Amino acid sequence: MTSPITWQRIEGLIIFCTGLALSWLWNEGMAWWAALLFFFAPDLGFLGYLKGPKVGAFVYNAVHIYGLGAGLLALGHLVSAPLLVALGTLWLAHAGFDRALGYGLKTTEGFSFTHLGRIGRRR
Repeated sequence: MTSPITWQRIEGLIIFCTGLALSWLWNEGMAWWAALLFFFAPDLGFLGYLKGPKVGAFVYNAVHIYGLGAGLLALGHLVSAPLLVALGTLWLAHAGFDRALGYGLKTTEGFSFTHLGRIGRRR
């Protein structure tokens, strides 16, 4: 039987592929390097850990939920803003990429503790 964590990682892979496909379909001339920067932008959320594990987990999770990418994507379509559409697709792809690799949403215990299990080297 497949574990729920495996299913969440598979779901992440699907979201990653979907986000990339939508980004490719709706790309309005964005340079590849700009797309790469947007793709990795959510990882700046780790800077919240400079204020401690509770703030860090909140900030990191706020920018790594699927809903943020979906919301940006929808808003971009509603207001005809191609940049928001691109940002939303790449944000979704990033969140899915992280989940597929096992990087889940953080708990307040610290950066290495996620809803998908512990990441990094064990001490």
